[in-house]
Amino acid sequence: MKLGIARVLAFGVLSISASFPASAEEAKVTHRVLAQDKGHVVILNEKGEVEWEAPCKSTSHDIALLPGGNYLIHMSDTKIVEMTPDKKVVWQHESKPTDPKKGVQIHAFQRLANGNTMVSESGNARIIEVDKDDKIVKEMKLTVEHPSTHSDTRLVRKLENGHYLVAHENDGAVREYDEAGKVVWTHKIGLADRPAANGHGVEGHGDHVYSAYRLPSGNTLIGCGNGNRVIEVTPEGKTVWSVEQKELPGITLAWVTMLQVLPNGNVVIGNCHAGPENPQLIEVTRDKKVVWTLKDFKNLGNATAASQLLGVEGNVIR
Repeated sequence: MKLGIARVLAFGVLSISASFPASAEEAKVTHRVLAQDKGHVVILNEKGEVEWEAPCKSTSHDIALLPGGNYLIHMSDTKIVEMTPDKKVVWQHESKPTDPKKGVQIHAFQRLANGNTMVSESGNARIIEVDKDDKIVKEMKLTVEHPSTHSDTRLVRKLENGHYLVAHENDGAVREYDEAGKVVWTHKIGLADRPAANGHGVEGHGDHVYSAYRLPSGNTLIGCGNGNRVIEVTPEGKTVWSVEQKELPGITLAWVTMLQVLPNGNVVIGNCHAGPENPQLIEVTRDKKVVWTLKDFKNLGNATAASQLLGVEGNVIR
């Protein structure tokens, strides 16, 4: 699909900023979105209207629409639930600290093909898998250099080969573990030749990595958190593609959170803490043309970290 001038959709109370599409194909670029912020989980339709919502007072760091139509939602630092579209909770898990002095926080979870649910626990510094009865059926300790109950990990995904790809936020590292818990690959994102800077928004810069995804090529796509960028690295650690903080026209990246790779190769970037001047979600082509954004500060806010595009045909890596 040939893509031309960027189309920008602005939802909510902010003024709409949009350029004319360069083609009829580009005019069709639009998405339904599941996201959490401002005390609720919402589905926004293609027009930016609220189609569904449920209370969620905690800031979510992961979210999922399950194949059966239910939602897997992060309800508090320690609790996740499976909720039906009519808002009935049909399954839940609450993590407990292995050391009460440290506490525990959940930042990532994943419903697995066998029906079990993977949960990553910061503070406990482990990954567990629990069954439909919430019984722990697997436990795997994590390698953590700089322990933090708030940021041992952010996003974690179990790979098709049974390994785990873990974004260790406080270590500034992505680690791949085999099924036995041995680290088999590590990549530290570093500071990209920029000085570290305090701040949670566009002014901040660091190496607190948020997410990582294994691509079919064997490369790894990384949402660099307060590194303010997206990078794709080879198994040898060479960066072969990136989107830098101010590379997209009129957009500044702040805390880059969840990513989604669409079947057409486009990448959807979660842009958290970037302020009302910037969109919370940005879809870019591989040649870094912006084809869609979501900027909604009415239904969402400046802490939109967890989101999922809905209704996309084909396999989405997320």
